[in-house]
Amino acid sequence: MSSLHPTERVVAITGLGIISPIGIGTGPFWESLEAARPGFHPIQGLAYSPLPGRIGGEVRDYNGVKLLRKDQRKGRKLMCREIEMGVASATLALDDAGFTDDAALKAAVDPERLGVEFGANLMLSPPEDLGAGSFHSIDPATNAFNAELWGNKETGGMSKMEPLWLLKYLPNMPACHIGIGADARGPNNSLTMDEASGNLAMGEAMRIIARNHADVMITGATGTRVHAIKSMHAVLWDPLSPDGACRPFDTRRQGQVAAEGACTLILEEAKHAEARKATIYGYILGAGASCVLDKNQKPDYRRALVLAMNSALRDAEVTPDQIGHINAFGLGDKMTDLGEARAIHEVFGDLGSKVPVTALKSLLGNSGSGSGTLELAGSIVGLQHGVVPPTANADQPDPECNLNLVQGKPLPIENKLFLKLSVTRLGQASAIVARGA
Repeated sequence: MSSLHPTERVVAITGLGIISPIGIGTGPFWESLEAARPGFHPIQGLAYSPLPGRIGGEVRDYNGVKLLRKDQRKGRKLMCREIEMGVASATLALDDAGFTDDAALKAAVDPERLGVEFGANLMLSPPEDLGAGSFHSIDPATNAFNAELWGNKETGGMSKMEPLWLLKYLPNMPACHIGIGADARGPNNSLTMDEASGNLAMGEAMRIIARNHADVMITGATGTRVHAIKSMHAVLWDPLSPDGACRPFDTRRQGQVAAEGACTLILEEAKHAEARKATIYGYILGAGASCVLDKNQKPDYRRALVLAMNSALRDAEVTPDQIGHINAFGLGDKMTDLGEARAIHEVFGDLGSKVPVTALKSLLGNSGSGSGTLELAGSIVGLQHGVVPPTANADQPDPECNLNLVQGKPLPIENKLFLKLSVTRLGQASAIVARGA
């Protein structure tokens, strides 16, 4: 490791906290990955869902009360589901890293050297939270919503809202609750860049540790697209799979599958981790990002991903021929997949059709901000078993994409260096170079 960054502090991964449609915790998560078993089912948590066939990647066995620590449970009334999942994933990651309680954490890490970097979606209130206030703001003369009636704090719609309502839907609240719960007094930041958020959070946390501003960073992301309002946005904005199957880079692909999930990684300065005899899952070596729109303000996925990949590779001081596999964004729609495939060919040249590629949205779906960190964890967990986890539902690879997809079953591999890609519908791309231990 020191040969890659001889003058910088090396950043290790020492804890994983996974809440996903295919399992909670690394064990169940890996069992589903290994079997290439998608986590898509009819949505149960909503009375109505506009998603095709009501099918999405819902975390069915989630129990926030069980996963949160006792001192965090009193704050649940200020957490919407995605905030709570983010906090719960951080708790799982801290436990996995050996910080099983406050005493263990304080004994191992100076609170001033412990920080939080977390990604999240823009969060939206569901209809049941807004209903009373909205209906109270209808003007009887016009039978229409009146903003002035809403704004009257004493008699208007606002008077019918819970006093702390807004705190349940602020995207900086996962990092806030995590920081308070862990007594993390170091750097604390929140990023809201949709699917690019997880990689961006990891890149920023990596640099905080590398420049000696923290020893440990609680780093991750949480997100949802199966939320009552978010699922309507998905139907209006994006190509969705009509049959509930995500087929990245496959000739039959028709769109993404909406999902939810959260994942936290404990990032730690390698010598600090070794000194406390922590289990090291891998290392974060480099990060890159870019946002590209054409002259008509349309996203250029290919160009954005090319720039993000090149930046991450330079940051990690590695070249494309050293990469063992690519953990692709793999959304499962025609144009995004094709743009990503072309970006891979541009950066990797002749190796673009040879380097193994896995696309884990075929199993996990698209949870928005939560997706990138979950997918990176898939590669980290797979490499613990000496394999690249497989892509599901991609047994008819698109020759126009011309990628070497890992299909059906895990691929044994010795090279543990990999590249993780993410991009948003607005052309914001992020990339991480990581290595399994």
